[in-house]
Amino acid sequence: MRRRGFEFRRPARRRWISGGWVLWLVIGGLGVLLFLLVLSRENQPRSAPLVPQKFHISSFVEGLNVTDEMLSPHSATRQVVDQISLAKAYVTIAKESNNIQFAGALSAQLHHSQDLLSSAATRGTQLTIEEAETTIRDMAFLLFQAQQLHYDSASMIMKLKGQVQSLEEKSKSETEKSTKYGQIAAEELPKGLYCLGLRLSMEWFQNTNVQRKLAEQRRMSERLRDNHLYHFCVFSDNILAASVVVNSTTMNSKHPDLIVFHLVTDDVNYAPMKAWFSLNSFRGATVEIQKVEDFSWLNASYVPVLKQLQDSETQNFYFSGSGDNRTPIKFRNPKYLSLLNHLRFYIPEVYPALDKVVFLDDDVVVQRDLSDLFSINLNGNVMGAVETCMETFHRFHKYLNYSHPLIRAHFDPDACGWAFGMNVIDLREWRKRNVTGIYHYWQERNKDHTLWKLGSLPPGLLAFYGLVETLDPKWHVLGLGYTTVEPSLIKEGAVLHYNGNMKPWLKIGMEKYKGMWDRYVDYSHPLLQRCFVH
Repeated sequence: MRRRGFEFRRPARRRWISGGWVLWLVIGGLGVLLFLLVLSRENQPRSAPLVPQKFHISSFVEGLNVTDEMLSPHSATRQVVDQISLAKAYVTIAKESNNIQFAGALSAQLHHSQDLLSSAATRGTQLTIEEAETTIRDMAFLLFQAQQLHYDSASMIMKLKGQVQSLEEKSKSETEKSTKYGQIAAEELPKGLYCLGLRLSMEWFQNTNVQRKLAEQRRMSERLRDNHLYHFCVFSDNILAASVVVNSTTMNSKHPDLIVFHLVTDDVNYAPMKAWFSLNSFRGATVEIQKVEDFSWLNASYVPVLKQLQDSETQNFYFSGSGDNRTPIKFRNPKYLSLLNHLRFYIPEVYPALDKVVFLDDDVVVQRDLSDLFSINLNGNVMGAVETCMETFHRFHKYLNYSHPLIRAHFDPDACGWAFGMNVIDLREWRKRNVTGIYHYWQERNKDHTLWKLGSLPPGLLAFYGLVETLDPKWHVLGLGYTTVEPSLIKEGAVLHYNGNMKPWLKIGMEKYKGMWDRYVDYSHPLLQRCFVH
């Protein structure tokens, strides 16, 4: 198209209108650019700074209240958690019932439930009913099966009670068997001791030199009544044990030549005991040997224990095995009725010329000089003994029957017990207080075994009640025949006592304590070499 000439163009007014449109176009363009700029910023990905992230997490935790979630009755999380707790108990019960297949299925579903909770916790959201429905239903089915199998609480409590009762009965039975067999092992005469007794008996009757040595020792009979010497008495039917007591005492004595041992045994061991102590020297100590059968005054008319042995009920109780089954077998041991065991209550009559003696059991080892015992002031009491009431086990109520009115009326149940085995005895006070008569009184009233069961300690506690002077515990360390003893106590102890069934000369003896006893046995002796493999 051809352009107009200059003269035909519009006037200047049209030029002004053209400039205004330009202005509006510029403003509009700027607005569009600004809008596009803002829009582009909104669409750009922004990296969240550290602080806003923390704010987001804290806002989420505040929004998801775990406590409210668990307390809500409509919470899927709570249902799953409750099922898991119950399933864990049922898994254990199923295994106890030997239902391994069901326990495996329950364990697998248990792990699935735990995984569901773990995934919900990882993504930081609540567990919904929709996603947990299948898991809850499957677990509920297994829990229902468990109830059908009587795995519910009431049934399991009854079942467990039955199992506990059965285990208690088995434990009691095994304990009684252990006690019985332990008692048999403790009473069994080891082959070596039996052999030694036979060979010594042959030596005594065949070797006149042995009898001559004993006759020479009898010429020193004045020493047996000399109250300026140290007199010890031991009542035993065990040759080797008695030898260890004598040997350990003289070996550790500052003045062994001032020691006099008074040994009393039975008729069976009398000849071998005489032979052994005639064949061996004990550093100049005097050893007297007697047999209990020679004490004619020890008869049923005088000794309550012998009188009770004539009673048929007593014989059945101790010897037939048909006694009270509720009484432990250790209390029905006939050895407690042995005269050698009860001879300790007749010491003033056995040794009428003596004023003071130290009584030693045959299961002790002496580690220190004991001469100071004879100068201890007993403060008018009859006996010096080490108390054993550091624990409640060794108080009077543990040995005596306090349901009996006689015991309840005369003795304090919390009175401290003490130990036989190493005792200093003032025989003058004994005779003055008539302790043997007190012993007879209580022994006669226990003929029906209602005051105490058996043994020599309970009547000793009664006979010497209020007449015992407490000695330093270092004089007498107990427990080496049945328990563990502190090494420091053993090291400082003057007399070590192997009280209990595990005697050092038995196979069941405690190995860690045998060495202290073996130290005083000369296994190189020809007779011992023939009888003992050591």
